[in-house]
Amino acid sequence: MIFACPATEDFFRSRIDHMIDLRHPLAVLASRMPWQEIEAWVAQVFSHKGRTGVALPDLDLFGEQVQRTGAPSHAGRPRVPLRVMISLLYLKHAFNESDEGVVERWGETPIWQFFSGQAYFEHHRPCDATTLVKFRQLLGEEGVEELLAQTIHVAVDLKLIKAHELTRVIVDTTAQPKAIAHPTDSRLLETAPAKLVDSAKEAGIDLKQTFAKEGKQLSRQAGRYAHARQFKRMRRAIRRQRTIVGRLQREIDRKASTIGQAVRQALDESLSKAARIVSQSGQRKTVDGQPKLYAWHAPEVECISKGKARQPYEFGVKVGVASTLKGNLIVGARAFADNPYDGHTLHEQLEQATILMQDSSAKPATVFVDLGYRGVDADNPTVRIVHRGKSRRITEQERRQLRRRQAIEPIIGHLKNDHRMGRCHLKGEQGDRLHAVLCAAGYNIQWLLRMIARKGIAFLRQLYLRLRKSAAISPNWPQMLRKLLSLSLSRSPALPVLS
Repeated sequence: MIFACPATEDFFRSRIDHMIDLRHPLAVLASRMPWQEIEAWVAQVFSHKGRTGVALPDLDLFGEQVQRTGAPSHAGRPRVPLRVMISLLYLKHAFNESDEGVVERWGETPIWQFFSGQAYFEHHRPCDATTLVKFRQLLGEEGVEELLAQTIHVAVDLKLIKAHELTRVIVDTTAQPKAIAHPTDSRLLETAPAKLVDSAKEAGIDLKQTFAKEGKQLSRQAGRYAHARQFKRMRRAIRRQRTIVGRLQREIDRKASTIGQAVRQALDESLSKAARIVSQSGQRKTVDGQPKLYAWHAPEVECISKGKARQPYEFGVKVGVASTLKGNLIVGARAFADNPYDGHTLHEQLEQATILMQDSSAKPATVFVDLGYRGVDADNPTVRIVHRGKSRRITEQERRQLRRRQAIEPIIGHLKNDHRMGRCHLKGEQGDRLHAVLCAAGYNIQWLLRMIARKGIAFLRQLYLRLRKSAAISPNWPQMLRKLLSLSLSRSPALPVLS
């Protein structure tokens, strides 16, 4: 059976379904994913827009004629199938691979190609790694949320989790670190001159001095003095670094007044970042209302304090995660910029979970949270919020269910260690939002694979017990058991495993 990829029989190549074990959970999942619905939804984003014709000046009896002018075709190589691209995103986060690693491993793994809808094994990369970057950007946040929603729908459709379990969710927040270096003053003051010099060269501005050699020497000195706990010498080196950045900034600002307005706008961003770094490095404490810049290439990064002894601060973005109370299936993941209070993220988190679960005709009714979500009952009147601070106002059943609130902590740990949430390499605030949702989708794919394997074992055990019970009626039950097992293992895995 070929899934979404009809192909003619090839005498010289073996089909993938003849090379792999069709009882593998990934092969079972490939036959149960709603690929046509996902492709139809994603195809809307990639649909070609109709081009309007060019009106000709000639008129006839019927009015002005509109015709297309001849133009050379800019079409490149054929598109990679949508199912292959969607499968690559699922597999990347399900098996903790990078963009380069997932395309390389795809060309070496037949079961992955079967999951992607291929009929014959192809020992080459499906696409370039940069194609995944463009595909993610075109999908947007709504597109990746659709991928996450389909994993929830498949779990309910296969009866791996009951629909009413989606009404009771656990919500918690965590920090999604950004792929940046630790933001020390000396490191930022070392980066700023190099970026200012590059911006000046692009604008055609000649500088009297770039301070390249002295900048490297001062950065090494600041690190050595800090290690030796000679803080007075360290501050002297940082003060000299700050002076260098200020001199370059003033010189570029002075010479940029004579160049064009378009080039001036390109320089303003670099000059403003340099001014922020100079200002914050000269202050011992953070000024209220003045955000700090922790990375030149990622100005959206926030400093998040999680209260951990080993790593008290994490630099990235706050992410909210919602999972079911029983079953540990993720039903929502969203990144929140500007490091808001945990309770202020609950409304948007529940709104996203409601949208993702609408195909299953369910929505959150009871939410189990920690004490960081106190005082937000008025903002969420449609749900019942349960936490430890309401111990005298909740029922005995809710008090027992509240003990499972801690189940979301290992889920967050798996998201960070096994599904790439521990370090986000995508650019900008949009990259943070896309990465959080894709990590949750990869977690759900692994959850589906585990549950399919577990349900397959449960099916064989149930069949064995049922035949043992009928032994008194049929004396030849061992022969019947062997016959049924051989029949179930020889057929497609979707029938015996999920019937």
